[in-house]
Amino acid sequence: MYDTGATAFMLVSVAIVTLMSPALALFYGGLSRRKNVINTMLMSIMAMAIVGVTWVLIGDSIAYGGASEAFDEKGSLVSAVNLFFGGLERVGSSWATADVVSGAAATAQAGVMADAEYASYPGVIDIAFQAAFAMVTTAIVTGSLAGRVKFGAACALAVVWPVFVYAPLAHMVWGGGLIGSEFGIGAIDFAGGDVVHISSGVSGLVLAVILGKRRGFDALTYRPHNVPFVMLGAGLLFMGWFGFNGGSALAADGIAGLAVLTTLVSACAAAVSWCVVERVKTGNVTLVGACTGLIAGLVVITPAAGFVEPWAAVVMGLLVSPVCFFAIAYAKKRIGYDDALDAFGCHGVGGIVGGILTGVFCHPDLTWIPGKHGLLYGGGIDLLGAQLLGIIVTLAYILVVVGLIGLVLKAVCKGKLRVPVSVETEGLDTAVHGENAYPAFNGLD
Repeated sequence: MYDTGATAFMLVSVAIVTLMSPALALFYGGLSRRKNVINTMLMSIMAMAIVGVTWVLIGDSIAYGGASEAFDEKGSLVSAVNLFFGGLERVGSSWATADVVSGAAATAQAGVMADAEYASYPGVIDIAFQAAFAMVTTAIVTGSLAGRVKFGAACALAVVWPVFVYAPLAHMVWGGGLIGSEFGIGAIDFAGGDVVHISSGVSGLVLAVILGKRRGFDALTYRPHNVPFVMLGAGLLFMGWFGFNGGSALAADGIAGLAVLTTLVSACAAAVSWCVVERVKTGNVTLVGACTGLIAGLVVITPAAGFVEPWAAVVMGLLVSPVCFFAIAYAKKRIGYDDALDAFGCHGVGGIVGGILTGVFCHPDLTWIPGKHGLLYGGGIDLLGAQLLGIIVTLAYILVVVGLIGLVLKAVCKGKLRVPVSVETEGLDTAVHGENAYPAFNGLD
């Protein structure tokens, strides 16, 4: 029999994590230029829609299919392929239907089956939960490409990126593969520092370099066209993150509660920290800055949410904002890459900081791998070293695979991933979609 409390908890988590994709559309839409807001938001919505299909058909199987663990119980390598990929036994997700049927049969025979072992909630919920993760992660990537990428290319990216990047990384970290297995690198990632934030942020950076800079990038000042949109999107993302991190406990228990609390305080601390840095560096405190700091705090705590104490989450939030602020305000200009909506500066950089600090602050009684805990608690450099190595492997995988994806997509698009100059100048909303976010009505319509 399934645990009804855990089942209800995970259903709610699925709902609010799914909300994060439309929330990101609002956040990105507000940050974009007025003439591109429809295009920017639609890329997030289409990423959500496309990934929802591809995850059920094949993504779940690549991440968690079959007997996919690379090592046996003694730590011996049994499958080199499973270091990076799961099996294909779960293609189409039919296994989840059988899981539901067996659960229903067990419920009907509760008196007889009371001592039998069953999962605490149905597998169909797990597919939906993981799909919601893949949706918003793919949508994050599009932020780096906003304002000049072809819409068809963005849709094609939403098909291939989760299959060849997100799902393999999910397997490597959470499915018994190279990074997360205690017999492999032994890094820990509670809710997606590597899998979600580093993967999306760094992928966005690689693709932005391949795509090229927006017209006038070195001469124009790009400002958010709708700050209230930014705040609304950030607020809804904040809400969704409680399901994102809390739901990653996979049970309605104390670890879920801890993850919710650390998520709350890290985000708040990072918002305060960002505003302080902004005030010192620019003389102003802005709403966009406060919202960006909030998101940075949510990013940094993601890999550590169920592993650290609340005070450590505050420290992590305070530390991440200056680093992300520097990456967005200075490093981007100095290096010269055009990460349009700062997916790399916030998610990529924040995810790296969070992964490293997990190796510093992980509590000995909360770690997934016995004997590996935070440097601050006397754990030595074992976990910290594993976290660094896990990040390096993630970066190497992304650079190679996403680089190839970008070059293949460019070839398929006849050598041009970006829209013509005339379309970029006019704005993608009208030229590509025939739609205007703010039409000027004369009379009734």
